[in-house]
Amino acid sequence: MNTRDTQLLSCRPTIPNALIKEGMSDQEHFQNSTLRPIAKLQNDLFVLVFKNYITKHKNVFYNLTIENRLLYIDNAVHKNIKFRNALKGMYIGQFTTEEYLRYIANSSALNKRMMNLTRERLKNNLMQFEISN
Repeated sequence: MNTRDTQLLSCRPTIPNALIKEGMSDQEHFQNSTLRPIAKLQNDLFVLVFKNYITKHKNVFYNLTIENRLLYIDNAVHKNIKFRNALKGMYIGQFTTEEYLRYIANSSALNKRMMNLTRERLKNNLMQFEISN
């Protein structure tokens, strides 16, 4: 393993409830061993990027009800291709070379998992999107 890969792995948080079990699919294994730790590591960046997304889209988000804010997050993550690609890049840039090779073998399914993880993280951080005075 090269120095970059070692450094990337050393800075990732551990997630005790992201279990790796015998018999789980390759995608689920990759999600729990790679995507979840990266999502946790990148959480603050995801929040900042989404705040910027809100600003770039004329702060419409702030006029919405809680339910509609959750739908807004869903739509941003799932339907805005440029935003999706930026989010994917935040994950892929944290992959080791081995993880990248595993990713490209099944990128479509793993992209869905990445976006679902990100969407849930953004929803869990909903309070951080309030306008600060």
